[in-house]
Amino acid sequence: MIFRRKNKVYSDSELMQQIVSGDQAAFGELYHRYKDRMYYYFYRMLGNSPDQANDFLQELFLKLIEKPESYNPAYPFQTWLYSVANNMCKNEYRRRGVRQEYHEYQALEQKFDYPNESAIEPEQLIEKVFQTLGQLGEEHRSAFLLRYREGFSIKEVAEILELPEGTVKSRLFYAKKLLSEKLEYLKDEIEF
Repeated sequence: MIFRRKNKVYSDSELMQQIVSGDQAAFGELYHRYKDRMYYYFYRMLGNSPDQANDFLQELFLKLIEKPESYNPAYPFQTWLYSVANNMCKNEYRRRGVRQEYHEYQALEQKFDYPNESAIEPEQLIEKVFQTLGQLGEEHRSAFLLRYREGFSIKEVAEILELPEGTVKSRLFYAKKLLSEKLEYLKDEIEF
């Protein structure tokens, strides 16, 4: 669904400018554009909890309503939105007491026993990938999701996570390495 007024299609940045002016219809359109993607991001980042994903989704858009002027239109809206979401996840990890970043080699030492299956459904395959990915620290998981699920470039992922591009590449390398090692028995089903 594309938001139009007088045959004009509004960009995310333009919608944000209208939200600053109090336009509720613009907020509704922006919410409609991003609610599913942001729910999925929170769902995967917060331990596959639908309740937490919904809570964080509401909190994210509440922040947008309360302080729309915090968005700087000089930057892409989507990158800014994911940065806010990523910071919310980081704060949640701190609240949970998860402060220690997994060392790349510790993550590779984890063992998984998946039965050898001859025919696996696509939904099962995806779930196995995310079960394995869930064993990584949030730093690796967020880089992987932003790059391969959301389709952001390395540069955009670096901006969202506020990291050098080399660090993002390293995290992606180790995430893919873990997945390929732990899911080797599925090598005919999936390619990393």
